[in-house]
Amino acid sequence: MTTCITGTGLYIPPYSISNEELVTSFNQYVDNYNEQHAEEIASEAIPALQHSSAEFIEKVSGIKSRYVMEKEGILNPEIMAPVIAHRDMDKELSVMAEMGTAALLAALKDAGLEPNDLDGIILACSNFPRTYPALSIEIQNGIGMVGGFAFDMNVACSAATFGIAQAHGLIVSGLAKRVAMVNVEITSAHLNWRNRDSHFIFGDVATACIIEDLDTPKGYEVLNAKLFTQFSTNIKNEYGFMDRSEYLAAGTGMYPDIKEPVTNKLFLQNGRKVFREVCPKVSEIITEHLQANDLQADEIKMMWLHQANANMIDLILRTVVGKDADKAIAPSVIAEFANTSSASPMIVFHRYKDSLKSGDLGVICSFGAGYSIGSVLVRKV
Repeated sequence: MTTCITGTGLYIPPYSISNEELVTSFNQYVDNYNEQHAEEIASEAIPALQHSSAEFIEKVSGIKSRYVMEKEGILNPEIMAPVIAHRDMDKELSVMAEMGTAALLAALKDAGLEPNDLDGIILACSNFPRTYPALSIEIQNGIGMVGGFAFDMNVACSAATFGIAQAHGLIVSGLAKRVAMVNVEITSAHLNWRNRDSHFIFGDVATACIIEDLDTPKGYEVLNAKLFTQFSTNIKNEYGFMDRSEYLAAGTGMYPDIKEPVTNKLFLQNGRKVFREVCPKVSEIITEHLQANDLQADEIKMMWLHQANANMIDLILRTVVGKDADKAIAPSVIAEFANTSSASPMIVFHRYKDSLKSGDLGVICSFGAGYSIGSVLVRKV
């Protein structure tokens, strides 16, 4: 029997924000802030905030737009966050479960399967709407899957490759025959839209793929995976259930008095360090993975890479395949979607999986906070 990826699904949110729209909102916030703090800025007690520009964003990231689940709140200079109403789980699917359900149903259709053909669901992403019940189990209920199991896992932007590896392991161990791996990201909610260095990075999306054990292979055979983690605080998001206790411990008042989240607990990164430290390690992991399987870099026909930054994608491609590598080997969707964390390599895989011929080798690779890096070798059947 052979473990194969047989179907993929993609859910795209209803709204898109261009760089130009985002910059207009951000610059208005900057002007309002500088006006409100004019005396402190004049006395050099605090620095003035600086404008952003669409050209700056595209140059440093390759991003031109991003999809989001809610647009008005993000673009309102007085709010600058998505305004998404809470849903009663006893009456309807949560927003993230609704997104994941849509992506998973699309993947099942692509694979020619029904919900009850699944044995398990792995929900692998960066952010969850709650600690429990698991979002994966809510999605299990949302698609009408009776029996089997579901669980959540978090390896930040590397969650998809780690999730595929776990699905492959469940199948090899005999615990399951068919497993869905789902990625749901509302990264717009964990982003500090008032931070000039990162306010443009993320977008929302949901993806899913089906991994099956087959007598007659189809789709993409999963050869194996290589996983790596190393502790770093250069990418972090500390917002969590301990905030109430930490707030009270600080002696600053009662928790209900908080009007908005503490922004230094939202997404933060040291972009320059991440670039310098992560890119070489990703290239090293992929190269080692190929060597362990007696494969050469020139055998790679496509690399479906995490869409963190266009410059990172280009550098990893050139380091692994060669400085003259065809950029078509590492297709990009970052201009349209921005960084969608765990879902990003799966968007590229979904969009470009039909580009290869039978026997062609590909690499699904993700990297991000942790640090965490995952490489999955696949071959087109």
